[in-house]
Amino acid sequence: MIRVLASLFRPNPRREAVHAAYLRIVERARDPVFYTEWGVPDTLDGRFELLALHGFLVLNRLKQDHAATAAFAQDLFDTMFADLDRALREMGVGDLGVGRRVKEMAAGFYGRIVAYDKGLAEPSLLRDALRRNLYGTATPSEAQLTAAAAYLTRQVSALRTAAVPALLAGDIAFGPVME
Repeated sequence: MIRVLASLFRPNPRREAVHAAYLRIVERARDPVFYTEWGVPDTLDGRFELLALHGFLVLNRLKQDHAATAAFAQDLFDTMFADLDRALREMGVGDLGVGRRVKEMAAGFYGRIVAYDKGLAEPSLLRDALRRNLYGTATPSEAQLTAAAAYLTRQVSALRTAAVPALLAGDIAFGPVME
């Protein structure tokens, strides 16, 4: 019994690394350039879109080494949606509505993964995916859309070179926001 209780308080290196990775995703998603220069709406939806975009980028990289990173990727996904659940509760969404909203967000996130994957495979689809998802109801200028598409492909390239041990340690090294 004492061992079980003690294990609850023992540091968990993977959980700490997942938390560190998630903090890097959140930190990058909050960069003011996305809102001030690129016209992403500074709204709850816009913030979710940037979190989803950066979550996609990291999960996309982890997928390249699936055998070594699958558990970490699942923990990262779970951490992201647990934090969204917490945030909704803090905003006052009722307990009955939180589960439904989080499920909708998860379904939307899966849709974005598909759209961004297709956009990376077929660049002519990327701008439409960004326009539809990242910008939502906002109308970005062509320059803003071009900057966002270039950013996405630049980040995929930057993360592609990340070593698996660094990723599993939570060391997510995004490339520069602006070129």
